Amino acid sequence: MSGVSDLQRWKLKRLIKTLEAARGSGTSMISLAIPPKQQISQVVSMLTEEFGTASNIKSRVNRQSVLSAITSAQHRLKLYPRTPPNGLVVYCGTVLTDDGKEKLVNIDFEPFKPVSTKLYLCDSKFHLEPLAGLLEDSTKFGFIVIDGKGSLYGQLSGNTRETLHQFSVELPKKHGRGGQSSMRFGRIRLEKRQNYVRKVAEKATQLFITNNAINVTGLILAGSAEFKEELEKSDIFDPRLRSKVIQLVDVAYGGENGFSEAISLSRKYLDNVKVVQEQELVTKFFDEIARNTGKISYGIDDIISALEDGAVETLIVWENLVAWRVEFQDAEGTKMVRFLRSEQEHECVNAVDKVTGAQLEIVSKESLVDWLAEAYTNFGTNLEIIGDSAPEATSFINGFGGIGGLLRWKREEFDIQESDSEDYFEENDPDDEYAEFF
Repeated sequence: MSGVSDLQRWKLKRLIKTLEAARGSGTSMISLAIPPKQQISQVVSMLTEEFGTASNIKSRVNRQSVLSAITSAQHRLKLYPRTPPNGLVVYCGTVLTDDGKEKLVNIDFEPFKPVSTKLYLCDSKFHLEPLAGLLEDSTKFGFIVIDGKGSLYGQLSGNTRETLHQFSVELPKKHGRGGQSSMRFGRIRLEKRQNYVRKVAEKATQLFITNNAINVTGLILAGSAEFKEELEKSDIFDPRLRSKVIQLVDVAYGGENGFSEAISLSRKYLDNVKVVQEQELVTKFFDEIARNTGKISYGIDDIISALEDGAVETLIVWENLVAWRVEFQDAEGTKMVRFLRSEQEHECVNAVDKVTGAQLEIVSKESLVDWLAEAYTNFGTNLEIIGDSAPEATSFINGFGGIGGLLRWKREEFDIQESDSEDYFEENDPDDEYAEFF
């Protein structure tokens, strides 16, 4: 991965998604966020008081669940003699599993950025506002794509591309026929253009200025005509926004296509934006295909084989890839690993050893993306987990199944028939930071 923070950010995003889905009965789920300057001893004292209050809950079942969650939180805090530099986040409680059973969850960690919110809540769900705030990227770029047919306002932050607003317009074309005074028509045309630019400028102020402060790091004006220049020079365009304009770019299209083109043409200003990095990475993958170098690999079976050979220099995986790593065990205790695509998941049921025909027992089952995020260093590869904001990424997901690799060398032709999903791979399963929960 391009940086440790990228991997930490992805793991946190995965954790949030899982905790969001967790539900409990009563108010047995505790959410606790401790900012760096708050003392652990203060929180322990608060929990002691909460324990006394919870002892008076009338419902015996709910009372026991709440008391158990508070006790668990107290035990987790004992592991920390002082508050970590970035603060501490704790989630404890009894959650309901898919089959209706209860499961105790205990998660505590120091986040990769300081916690700014102080929080303590008992509820039937976990409150994730402190974690969601950690994922916010302070580097945001605004885009205005303007032409004679309409305008689009967009925002680029991290690996998220968002269209904020879009509207169309009908402007009179140049008049070259009789029946109306050309000077009068010219005045009407100019007036409508000015009103259009005014509307664009006013909407830009609404979208890119919040509480009297600019909410983007830089602003890029794009268009296929002279409207972008007119907007920048307009007296109506907020001077604060004008000071943030970092580039004017000519694009061949308006709307979403123009937005994509503007991002591509502004790369030198957006080097640290995740979606641009992803765009360049996938473009490199496509270039290797176009040049027919043989130094690419794709598909789960081919990728696993290439990883085991140490041939993968950069592994590209879609963050929402649905695939599984399943570990089986036969009657003699021999463990075998199988990698299954989403449409093969049913094969976990009544799985048998293809050699002996013996029934296999499932030892563990985890998302392939989760496993790769922990195990990629064992294969000497760089891992890039990508989103689907960039059009290039969407093509990669649809055309290559969302998993591919840039290779160090050209491999011999890989025989799918000999390495299909029926094969087993023996691996050591590395410890997962949240294995007990996931």
